[in-house]
Amino acid sequence: MSKFQVFGMLALLVALFALAQCAPAPAPAAPTSAPAATSAPASAATAAPTATSGPKRGGKVTMAVWQSPVTLNGLLGTQTVMSEVLVLVVEGLSKVQPDGSGLPNLAKEVPTVQNGGVSADGKTITYNLKAGLKWSDGTPLTCDDFKFTLQAIMTPGVGVVSTTGYSDIDVIECPTPERVVIKFKTFYAPYLTLFGDFVLPKTTGDPKGMKDWAYNRKPVGTGPFKVDEWVADSHVTLSRNPNYRESNKPYLDQFVIRIVPSSEVAMQLLQSGEVDIMWNNTEADLPQLEKMTGVKVSKPLQIGGERMFLNMAENKDPSDPKKPHLILSDVRVRQAIGLGMNKQRIIDKLLFGQARPGSSELNAGFFNCQDLKAYPYDADKAKKLLDEAGWVPGADGIRVAKGAKVAPDGTRLRLKYSTTSGNKLREDSQVLVVEDMKAIGIDMFIENAPSSVVIGTWDGNSPRRHGNFDIIMYTTNAGIDPHSQMTNLWASWQIPSVDNKGGLNYTRFNEPKADELLKAAAAEPDINKRKTIYCQLAQMTYDQANMIYLYQRFDIDSYRDKLQGWLENAWDNNGWNAEDWWLK
Repeated sequence: MSKFQVFGMLALLVALFALAQCAPAPAPAAPTSAPAATSAPASAATAAPTATSGPKRGGKVTMAVWQSPVTLNGLLGTQTVMSEVLVLVVEGLSKVQPDGSGLPNLAKEVPTVQNGGVSADGKTITYNLKAGLKWSDGTPLTCDDFKFTLQAIMTPGVGVVSTTGYSDIDVIECPTPERVVIKFKTFYAPYLTLFGDFVLPKTTGDPKGMKDWAYNRKPVGTGPFKVDEWVADSHVTLSRNPNYRESNKPYLDQFVIRIVPSSEVAMQLLQSGEVDIMWNNTEADLPQLEKMTGVKVSKPLQIGGERMFLNMAENKDPSDPKKPHLILSDVRVRQAIGLGMNKQRIIDKLLFGQARPGSSELNAGFFNCQDLKAYPYDADKAKKLLDEAGWVPGADGIRVAKGAKVAPDGTRLRLKYSTTSGNKLREDSQVLVVEDMKAIGIDMFIENAPSSVVIGTWDGNSPRRHGNFDIIMYTTNAGIDPHSQMTNLWASWQIPSVDNKGGLNYTRFNEPKADELLKAAAAEPDINKRKTIYCQLAQMTYDQANMIYLYQRFDIDSYRDKLQGWLENAWDNNGWNAEDWWLK
């Protein structure tokens, strides 16, 4: 998934809203002190350059990537490589920091109930824009640009990635050019994520013709750089935005995204010094990178991670969610799978030790439920749970049902284990998991398929949608505000079926208490109370083990040490603070 998620991933006013509350809940992963809401963004360079010390003005930075953008319109694409360009050009109301907290970007401050920016019912939100904001073409940025952006997003048939949240807006009013008043039809819990990292100039064009906009190749923004040239499969060249709101920044004259054939070529160019940044390294690159002179490695811990989805309803095409899975409907079996899996062995053997065992859905940022720890490796306890669940060892060591909850006596404890084919890390980890499961008496067999099938749609016969699977494994995350993810994965009304083909609750988890918690969170304007609710839900699903979290990887990139001002940030793209970068 792209780190540049226009509709919420990087819209970090949510965390900042928490900072501004009178009595914030404990959140070690995000600062809770008031100064974070008013101080300048954390960076290695916040002062104007001087002749004797500190940042120097001038120079070019080149980053090697091995994907080519399809579009540079964030409403139409989700490519990570696209977002690596757009983070330099396009901005919204907020800016994410490495700890998951946020700062106002185009807004003067985050709106709260206390400062009058949020109505008591949470349905009217008022933003005051910074004075004198300009687009890179020199025209003023005003409230009308936000009205146009909403119009563009909600224009039918143009193919925007998502309208989530924006469809709940009734109207945007503009009392003055620098005041944006958003009025909702119905309360939308993560309201502060909207327009968090994206706004369009009102002069962009007719929304109905969005697919043909000139903007798609040369976006106009308010960020530190502007696009000068995009040559497909070759490069994107950017230069300093002369209308950037901080007149002494950016320090760099030019930023080039160089599109190369492969990661191996990028590694060679980094080593020779022909490029300054190598994008998207893997753990396998680390031994070579660590030997390179003049190269630094950036590896903040990623949010989310790899997990296994366990089907709690019958394995059938299509599944009847009211009918239990013969094996996985018993929580003791699901917990045994979690306990019988040696996650650290996967990390050590396949990830060079550069990952952490997976813990829960909420493992980063303000919503981090730190009390939830990874399931420990305890094969003996796993065996005991299987014994209690009525699964006894057979002659070959694989268990069979004898008084099991649903399965008829004699049923073999055999489960299909699927992931996206062609992903070597996943396929190798499957082998290790299968070995661990055999040791406790579970027969798992591997049956993979292309990602277009595994992660596909109902009409594309995706097994996770139809329910004809036992266990499916892939990576996802809850983003900076988990409202959508928690609802999609845990709500009973999100269970896919013939009548609900768009449902996203793939494990068929169905608990009335969980539904109550989700509805309470969806009606709660206080973000601290929402965190408490979500952590209660995360605890419930952790105990139920309908999802088993394998590992949480690091977000690895590398760069030449002449580049100054780099700050690791798993929440955003590499150039999130590029206005502060300079060359020594």
